[in-house]
Formats: sequence, structure tokens, C-alpha cells
Amino acid sequence: MDILLSIIAIVCGIMGILGAILPIIPGTLLSFAGMVCAYFCTSSELSVNQLWIWGAISIVIIVLDYILPGYFSKLFGGSKAGIIGATIGVLAGMIFMGPIGILIGPFAGAVIGELLTKKQPLDKALVVGFGSLLSFFVGTGLKLIAGGFMMYYIWIDVFQAIKDIW
Repeated sequence: MDILLSIIAIVCGIMGILGAILPIIPGTLLSFAGMVCAYFCTSSELSVNQLWIWGAISIVIIVLDYILPGYFSKLFGGSKAGIIGATIGVLAGMIFMGPIGILIGPFAGAVIGELLTKKQPLDKALVVGFGSLLSFFVGTGLKLIAGGFMMYYIWIDVFQAIKDIW
């Protein structure tokens, strides 16, 4: 059972890091699930306190991931149309342009959303697009940092379990 839990923990950790970049995959949640799987290995050195702390951090990051785009959009003078455009842009960019589309999509979507609905001048719409892009970088950075730390704990714990099995 330890081997299966270890494999699931590592896969969840890797998928969690990928999910920090790809908006379709719930990265932070998967990273935390990997930690939980590692915790249930018989030779785990993870503590319940560590799980509670990383669970709380995961919840905060998930909530921030929903709040940041709206906050940055408003901070840079955007409207609801800019937020919706940025969200559509992330998905469309990823589907049609691959990894580079994840960067271009939110910017272009926010700009197009602002231009179509509020009839804002191009320079103001570009500022809102920049705010959307900045929120993507901040959210992605937070998810990557948390996912990286959780992967570190998973990796250390799983290799302890493998060492004990052999």
C-alpha cells in the first residue's frame, strides 16, 4: 500500500506544479492531496500540524486565485468585461496557442473585453490588460511556490518510505 500511496503522492505533486501554470488543473489542491497521500505512508515523517498548516495555505492560495484577477483589474481601472475577457483569453490562448497563449490570452482577452463593452480608449484598455497579466503572474507565482514546497515535502517523505521498504 505504501508504494501505491507514494506513487499517487508524487503524481499529485507533479500535477500540482503543472496546475500552477495550467488553469484547467487544480494545482494547489493536487499538491495538498499529494501531501496527504505521503502522510498516510507507514514511515511518513509528516506531522498532522504540517498538514493543517499546508491545508490552510492551500485554502488561502485557492481563494486568492479567485480574488486577484478582480482586484488587479479594478486596481488598473478595469471592468467586469475585462475580467471575463481575461478568463476567456486564458482558456482560448491555452487551447489555440499552447503555453505562450497562457501569457498572451489574459492580456488580449482583457483588452478586447474592455474595448468591446466600455468603449475605452486603447491606451486605457492596454493598462487593464497589463493588470490582468500581472495578476496571472502573481497567482501563478504563489501557486508555484506553494506547490514547490509541498513537492519538496512529498519527495523527502516518499524517499524515506522507499528507503524503509528496501
